[in-house]
Amino acid sequence: MIFSSILRSDTGGKVFLSVLTLVAVLIPFLNLALPADHPLYISTYTVTILGKYLTYALLAIAVDLVWGYLGILSLGHGAFFALGGYAMGMYLMRQIGDRGVYGDPVLPDFMVFLDWKELPWFWQGFDQFWFAIIMVVLIPGLLAFIFGWLAFRSRVTGVYLSIMTQALVYALMLAFFRNELGFGGNNGLTDFKDILGFSLQSDATRIGLFIASSVALAAGYLASRAITNSRLGRVAVAIRDSETRVRFIGYRVEYVKLFIFTFSAILAGIAGALYVPQVGIINPGEFSPINSIEMVIWVAIGGRYTLYGGVIGALLVNYSKTFLTSAMPEIWLFVLGGMFIIVTILLPKGIAGLLNKDRSAK
Repeated sequence: MIFSSILRSDTGGKVFLSVLTLVAVLIPFLNLALPADHPLYISTYTVTILGKYLTYALLAIAVDLVWGYLGILSLGHGAFFALGGYAMGMYLMRQIGDRGVYGDPVLPDFMVFLDWKELPWFWQGFDQFWFAIIMVVLIPGLLAFIFGWLAFRSRVTGVYLSIMTQALVYALMLAFFRNELGFGGNNGLTDFKDILGFSLQSDATRIGLFIASSVALAAGYLASRAITNSRLGRVAVAIRDSETRVRFIGYRVEYVKLFIFTFSAILAGIAGALYVPQVGIINPGEFSPINSIEMVIWVAIGGRYTLYGGVIGALLVNYSKTFLTSAMPEIWLFVLGGMFIIVTILLPKGIAGLLNKDRSAK
């Protein structure tokens, strides 16, 4: 009953969640139940790649929520994604214990190498999974809240706000490259061993992370759709279309923006936390402004103001990236730029808009 209420008039969302459920059940079966020589067998490596794509899809939903429904073109959502990833990476580093290269039971290897004598205060508590999960949500959410409170109260909008979000992610990238900050510097955090006592190298753990990513993606979509279907969501769309008019009729525009922007940052942080144990590393490169711009391209190609369009774009672009960077790495960026130009000119509403048009024609 609750799901049907959230998904009313959302045919694309229903199809997406149905496909996601099927994939979440079928992929583990094809990996665990079939022998490696079976033609339908899916390798653990492929499962990991698919799990990574699902975290990108959740990130795309977060970007679409603020861009498609609120009109904020964020060029800094990579910051929230990376911060969630670092929070999870800190937990995974603390789980290594004396199995590191230097055998220190408390200090991560990079701290021993830099001759640190004790664990910094901000690393305390990350040996507990529950604490790490709280930080995954709290750190990106708090940063987004503080940034949004200052920006929205000052009525910064449009391209100026986009530039500020990009400046934020760039500043964080430069900060995290510094060894003295205590996050591994240029190399970041890596060499993870296990999560919740389960080896990250085992097939079962990889499947578990894939399923967790599927559940998080479904939950993120449903929560975002619940917001867009609510009165708050309708006000957000009105703000996107005419912020001055919404202010004139008495709404506190900055509060609406702040809530949705913060919620979107939390979704991005959760995506980052699920991404890290599957790829096995988190470094300052994740803060790169190029990554945040690429996220916007995912949504533009898939179709903004749909939520599931962002999922389509994230999956399509990243599959293309995986294939082309292996087969023809020198042309990948040209292909990405070409996709964006073609969609902008021929499909201004993205792939989802084309699908909706075809369905309406029938």
